[in-house]
Amino acid sequence: MDNNRFSNIHLGLSKEEAIRILASSIDQLDSNSDYYMAAAHLLNFPGPDTEAALINLLEMNDDSQPIRLAQRKAVEVLGILGCQRSIPLIAKCLESSDSYLVENAAWALKELNCQDQNIINSLINLLHEQDQNYRVIIQALKGLGAKDACDAIRIHLASENPGVRGAAIASLAILTGEKNELDSLKDYLTLPNQMDRQSAIQDIIDANYYDFLPDVLTAPVSPVFRMRAVKALWPKNQEDLNGNTLDYFIDAILLDNPNNLDLVHRYDQTPELDFLIQEFFGSDFSRCYLALSTLAKFNMEQLWPLMINRWQIDAYNDYGAHYFFMRLMGQAVNWRVEDIKDGVEILLEAISNPRPQFLKSKPAAILALFKIYPQLAISNLTTWLDHSKTSFWEARYTALLGWQSVISANQPELNSCVNIHDLRDLSLADPEKFVNYKAAKLFA
Repeated sequence: MDNNRFSNIHLGLSKEEAIRILASSIDQLDSNSDYYMAAAHLLNFPGPDTEAALINLLEMNDDSQPIRLAQRKAVEVLGILGCQRSIPLIAKCLESSDSYLVENAAWALKELNCQDQNIINSLINLLHEQDQNYRVIIQALKGLGAKDACDAIRIHLASENPGVRGAAIASLAILTGEKNELDSLKDYLTLPNQMDRQSAIQDIIDANYYDFLPDVLTAPVSPVFRMRAVKALWPKNQEDLNGNTLDYFIDAILLDNPNNLDLVHRYDQTPELDFLIQEFFGSDFSRCYLALSTLAKFNMEQLWPLMINRWQIDAYNDYGAHYFFMRLMGQAVNWRVEDIKDGVEILLEAISNPRPQFLKSKPAAILALFKIYPQLAISNLTTWLDHSKTSFWEARYTALLGWQSVISANQPELNSCVNIHDLRDLSLADPEKFVNYKAAKLFA
């Protein structure tokens, strides 16, 4: 569950219209998914009328798929909104035969900090039932501080599912202080299944075990998960970890060099270029990074005709491939002069793209532009460092990384293209502490 940047994706839908949809019969709707859409969209309108509409949805005795799917989302939204009066109704969902509704209910009860012992006992009992999402239930009990759940949680240390076992390890570390199993979480960071690797990072966060941050840094998953761990776990008032400062970790994630990751996959022999580019469209980041590191060894003169073709066909609209195209554009060498113009246009569009699913491409595109056309990148620095114009803090931080690369290159003609005092003032006034931290070191 994640109340995040994707929550407000139906910009044309008003609160009143969403509530009207939930009160309508199925034959009055344009699509069976309208109930779900309306329930999800009400997250953007906290208040009594929103809560009432979602509670009414939960009270509906209708087992049809559109209603069932919408009820799952309604439970989640009520949890995010902190609707305490919905606790009894959400608790009743724990009795449902729909395991997904049970899962969402367990998560919502944790968000609502439900301390009703009878409800907590119901959650504990679910750990003994078949066909439940034990991982989410264990996480909920840990979040509620339910120490009386430890015996039931401990049973799942023997689970064959790494996600379930990892949740049990993390929860027991918090509830009882048991840390003898924590090393398993480090091993799970390189499991074959990407979901297991992502779960391991969340379990390390849940166990509040910052000692594993260096291992998280090399895990072959999306940089979003690695950054989440650094933000959650970096110890307050601590200058370094194993000799490396905070900006070392953030720099590594934003630079995202595949050669610094512990990749799960290998090639027996180098595949064809078309195959490697197709790997960017896959869901396993270990395979994507392996393809990226392999493609970066080729000249852009060889790559660009294939890349621009796939970009125009589908990569421009696939947020996974989009990210890796940005990375490859920043790593490949020997651009032809006639290709740079198209490449720069793509990078500038990626940097300004407002769609939330493409956010992680922005830092990659900024770094690529510094590599391909540093003069143009420098001319945009004040815009990128202004938080009122560039809201994504990682893009602002990456602008500082780009500027750092210019300083390191010791090219006076580039240094003279910008007012350093403006850069310093903007970044030191940044509302994000990590940007402040980087700026303080860079402009010391």
